[in-house]
Formats: sequence, C-alpha cells, structure tokens
Amino acid sequence: MPTGPSPFVIPAPVQASLPVRGAGLPSGARFPVRRIYCVGRNFADHAREMGAAVPVERGAPVFFLKPADALVPEGGAIPFPPGTTDLHHEVELVVALGLDAPAGVLAPGDAGALVLGYGIGLDLTRRDLQAAAKAQGLPWDTGKSFDHAAPASALRPAADLGDLAPRTLSLRVNGELRQQATLDRMIWTVPEILHELSKLYALRAGDLVFMGTPAGVGPLQPGDTFAATLDEAIALHGRIAPA
Repeated sequence: MPTGPSPFVIPAPVQASLPVRGAGLPSGARFPVRRIYCVGRNFADHAREMGAAVPVERGAPVFFLKPADALVPEGGAIPFPPGTTDLHHEVELVVALGLDAPAGVLAPGDAGALVLGYGIGLDLTRRDLQAAAKAQGLPWDTGKSFDHAAPASALRPAADLGDLAPRTLSLRVNGELRQQATLDRMIWTVPEILHELSKLYALRAGDLVFMGTPAGVGPLQPGDTFAATLDEAIALHGRIAPA
C-alpha cells in the first residue's frame, strides 16, 4: 500500500525489462535491465567488411553502450529512426547477468557463474551518422544509441541452451538470409568479454551484453520484416514501421 506521496518531482520511468522463459520459471517472469553493453568487431568477417584490419593478436575488444530504455522487448513494430537515411541491422547474441561480479577484475573462469541466460537482439545502427562521426574522429553515440535501437528476444536460462559454440545465429529480412554464423566464430568468448568489461565497469545483476555481429550487415527500410534465430532455441521477429 502507498505510504505517502512520491518523492519524485516527475513520474518515475518504467523499469526496462525482458521476459524470461524456461523450465521451472513462473509465467510472466521478467528480467529487469540495468545497463546494455555492446561489443564491436567480435566477428572477424564483420570487422573486415567494416574496413578494419583484424590483427593476428586480438588486442582489446571495442565496447560501447546503449540506454536501457532503447530496448524493444520481443521486437514488434519499430519506428524508422529520425536523423538517418541508412538504418542497418546487426544480429547478436545477448547475455544477461543474474549476479553481481565480485570487486576487482573478474577471472574468465568465474564469469560463467554470473550468467542467468541468453537471448538474441539487433544492434540497430544509424550507419550514416556513425560513419560521419568516425570520419571526423568523433564519438559515434548518435549512430548507436537512440530510441528503439535494441530490439531483443525473451531470455532463456543458460542451462536450457548448454554449449553455445556450435549454435547458429541467423537473420532473415523479408525472408532473405542476410546474416548467419556459428558462435564459435566470435573472436572473444562470453567469459573473455565479461573479464574485459570488468576491467572498466562494475558488472551487476540486470546487465545485458550484446556480443557483436557477423558479416552481412545491411539496410532496413520501412515495411521490412526481420526474423532472427539462434537455432530453434530462441527467436525474435519484428518489422520496421514508418517514422
């Protein structure tokens, strides 16, 4: 029961969240989202198609963030964003953390214990804005962080999926296969990425990590439909609506 007036001077925003579905979970279970971390250039073929040289030594992964309220749970109608004429799709594995990381740098061998489950998502990108910012040596947040920029599926518990390496991530647009790769082709694995993130951020329960995209990124136009899958285990469907 309410105990008094809200202390907030404006209505508090709704908590961003995703459904969680799996054996033993109650109907309607949801995962509250704290932050969305994203990994760039985690598939060598995509790095090459974007003009980056992939060295023999992996170096350090590239990270950026999207706001939690950019989520579009389970897809659906996604309005074409303003400020761009070149919206691109990037299909990705999504990792959901169910525990806080301990203080300090997380060992790769301890990272798996933090993972509650997995989903798939689209890292929608205003490619023209990103390219213009890169050309000027400026941050490219406007190319990646905008309203409705992170459609994501319901999550599945990690135990339901088992070994990720042989699973195939795919994206079809208007029924045509655009992107497809097995997850063993990721340059950095999930434990390695969580280890690297822990050097920079305090990882917490509620964090999502978009793990990077394979080659085949391309444009989306109003009226296009998309279907992303991780084998038969996880699916995400949606369409691009007019602005």
